[in-house]
Amino acid sequence: MPFVSSTKLPKIELFPGAMSGIIAGEQIMFSFLEMEEGSQVPAHSHPHEQAGLVLEGKLQFKIGTEEKIMGPGDAFIVPANMVHSGTVLKGPAKVLDAFSPLREDYLESYNEYTQTSGSTIWD
Repeated sequence: MPFVSSTKLPKIELFPGAMSGIIAGEQIMFSFLEMEEGSQVPAHSHPHEQAGLVLEGKLQFKIGTEEKIMGPGDAFIVPANMVHSGTVLKGPAKVLDAFSPLREDYLESYNEYTQTSGSTIWD
């Protein structure tokens, strides 16, 4: 699966008002996140390093004790195990997230939703 159209990926709901299409290689994963205005990313942490790029919309994002209002072209890095959260101020918002290592929890939910398994070969 070397080429993917992000607009054609099946979407799963990660939290209310937030849908994601996911692609993954062996050591990196992209989550194409689309969020409705007013939706919130609850405060959470995970053992994965996360990088993100805001593509559309405006959101207030908090990483640890730092907070910023972000818009298109703004990027962020969340270190592993760092608490982070966000709220969409102007939507819809689109954010491209990258994770390393892979978010197995996302993959399990995604595979269950699309009724595939981790061994599925896409062609």
